[in-house]
Amino acid sequence: MEAIIIIVFVIGYLAIALEHPIKINKTASALLTGVLCWTLFVLSEPSTSVTSSGSYTSFLDVLKIELGEKFNALSSGELYREFITFSLSEHLSGIAQILFFLMGAMTIVELVDAHHGFRFITDRIHTKNPKTLLWIICWVSFFLSSVLDNLTTTIVMISLIRKLIPNREMRMFFVGMIVIAANAGGAWTPIGDVTTTMLWIGGQISTGNIMVTLFLPSVACMLIPLLILNFTLKGTLGETHEHQSKDHVDEVSSGRLMLFLGIGALIFVPIFKTITHMPPFMGMLLGLGVLWVVSELINPDLDEAVKKNYTAAGALSRIDVPSVLFFLGILMAVGALESMQALHHLAVWLDHSLGDQRIIVTLIGLMSAVIDNVPLVAASMGMYSMDVFYQDHMVWEYLAYCAGTGGSILIIGSAAGVAAMGIEKIDFIWYVKKISLLAMLGYFAGAIIYLIIQPYLAVHPPH
Repeated sequence: MEAIIIIVFVIGYLAIALEHPIKINKTASALLTGVLCWTLFVLSEPSTSVTSSGSYTSFLDVLKIELGEKFNALSSGELYREFITFSLSEHLSGIAQILFFLMGAMTIVELVDAHHGFRFITDRIHTKNPKTLLWIICWVSFFLSSVLDNLTTTIVMISLIRKLIPNREMRMFFVGMIVIAANAGGAWTPIGDVTTTMLWIGGQISTGNIMVTLFLPSVACMLIPLLILNFTLKGTLGETHEHQSKDHVDEVSSGRLMLFLGIGALIFVPIFKTITHMPPFMGMLLGLGVLWVVSELINPDLDEAVKKNYTAAGALSRIDVPSVLFFLGILMAVGALESMQALHHLAVWLDHSLGDQRIIVTLIGLMSAVIDNVPLVAASMGMYSMDVFYQDHMVWEYLAYCAGTGGSILIIGSAAGVAAMGIEKIDFIWYVKKISLLAMLGYFAGAIIYLIIQPYLAVHPPH
């Protein structure tokens, strides 16, 4: 049965990777894969690899204390199914933390956008020089992504350059660099990329350490492609219309307030976790609660029907729920593989075959250009035990960098790239010809920088 579960997972994985050719939304594929993996797991016969694991033995010890004499009446098959149900509950607890964190962050960003808060940044860019504008756009994308996330940053920045760069051919290069900069910027903070967030919530990385160790590699990942493009970029921005639309700017007077509150709430999350030691989603929900109250109180003169668009209730109706359900499905599927010890066996095989974790993680980053980085990171988290690979170990730091930035190599390799492809209708082959090599050079430049500085910043194992 284990082989069948792995086959189901691989088929589901392929369906996710081939979402556009087969015209089936990846969320549907992920949900089916997650449910089928657990269903087949619970219907399977007891597996030696599972029953000989330490987690199974510990579960039996706890169950024996809870049930007393009733424990002896249970068959091996019933104990096995009880363990699987318990494992599902344990995984669902961790998954729920990630989902609530993401939903809170998405709602805050939508709320800021509803109040046109991002115009406080975008309206201050006026240069007509393509190369100067390229540097400004890349650095803004890099730092904005570290506070928001790479997907939101890509959407905001593409909306900006559509107004500033009428020349489509020139704009395509800017879009490619926005994807690279947003992914690089999201990798060095715990809230900038969903994969880094997963590692942070899971306890594999800490806030301060990941920011210190990955900042320079992330800068190099963006800077190398930017320097090359700076010397090769030719052409003009095109003719812009000076009378750009100013609709809705005066409709609400709270854009700047909501921008600062939103960014403040996101920055406060790691601080809240450090002070209280509570899960990060609690800090995110606290920030959302504050913004929700403020959104209800400001602009009291607006009509109720109009005002709803500027409240958190309206923002909640606009968040990307399919993406949230995609994370649920794929993390459930990976959780099933982890519980049946398949990921542990994969880690052992990779160690015997390649031996060096640095090579393994570098390959994982390259794979994220083709395969979604969320399940890759989820699988990696299940492959390596924190008893051996402690918090802030090189494996986790390097994984955060590689999985976060490797997706830039192909336009389908990250949420930012997929969003850019949808908004600007960028051709896959055009991206491969014009941007992929730049992204790969940046990826390896950042990787080399990390491997050079890591020994000097390495965290010693706890005693």
